Amino acid sequence: MGLWTLIEGFLLLANALAILNEDRFLAPRGWGFSDFSGGRTKSFKGQLIGLIYATQYMRVPLILLNSICIIVKLVSG
Repeated sequence: MGLWTLIEGFLLLANALAILNEDRFLAPRGWGFSDFSGGRTKSFKGQLIGLIYATQYMRVPLILLNSICIIVKLVSG
């Protein structure tokens, strides 16, 4: 497994976290951002919810990284 494969794997994981919808998926399961305000953000679940929302906030850089990944794949074969 090379470095490029590892980068692609992290990019796919970031894409998976970015497309999670709060209203349809996260909130009904108790994973809404409003449920974890205050001091409960130190737990593992609170940290994971923070990671999901940070990934959703960074959608434009993800689009750029996906475009770069596609171009590199097209050029390198």
